[in-house]
Amino acid sequence: MVEPEKTLADRLRAGETVITGWSILPSPALAEAMVRCGYEAVVLDMQHGQHDLGSVRDAIGGVVLAGGHPVGRIPVDDFATASRMLDLGVQAVIAPMINSVADAERFAGFTKYPPTGGRSWGPMRAMELSGMEEPQAYLMSADAETLSLGMIETRAGLDALDDILAVKGLDGVFVGPGDLSIALSQGAKIDPSGAETQDAGRRICEAAKKAGKIAGTFCNTAEDVKAARAMGYTFIAYGVDTVVLKTGASAMLGSVAV
Repeated sequence: MVEPEKTLADRLRAGETVITGWSILPSPALAEAMVRCGYEAVVLDMQHGQHDLGSVRDAIGGVVLAGGHPVGRIPVDDFATASRMLDLGVQAVIAPMINSVADAERFAGFTKYPPTGGRSWGPMRAMELSGMEEPQAYLMSADAETLSLGMIETRAGLDALDDILAVKGLDGVFVGPGDLSIALSQGAKIDPSGAETQDAGRRICEAAKKAGKIAGTFCNTAEDVKAARAMGYTFIAYGVDTVVLKTGASAMLGSVAV
């Protein structure tokens, strides 16, 4: 079980590798169960998943109760929801389609307090879940203890990578290999595990490490996880809740098949 007082930011900045599950079903109990089954973190997906802010709110509490790190992914350009997720207690926010310095600056502006950004004050639930009672203590620690991760998944994002990584308040990047493979092939195919996508992923990880920032990625297979670790990624998503359920159900039924 993960130490509840140790944030995801603490662990990743210390060089630990964290494997996170991925939640697309709006079930707080299922997100909690993923942590109880061994996942150290769970990403609650509002971009392509079925989560809304209410299910994210409830799932955050379940993940924390189980000793895990709650992470949120916002819809494209919905930076106001990033602030709300942080107020509700996520320890990191993933923003899709960060394609430019302007995108990264807007994202950081909603997730960091002044002077770095312009996040509005209202972290009552986050304070409760973190055990902090003093507002001043939360204000002084929040920017360092919550992570803003911009997704690199387009040619524009790749071209602007070094400049994006230089944005103050952006703590790292997160690779979306599916969209990246579509972009790299000019829309011809989806090939997240292909050589061209993996080469781009290696470049992204190297650039993030050079900039002193966190590198995360989504993996579709166990082989992808091994490759990501070898590249140097430390925040690795592997295991969507629907796939986990189907795999488990198939294995159970297969064990009693006649």
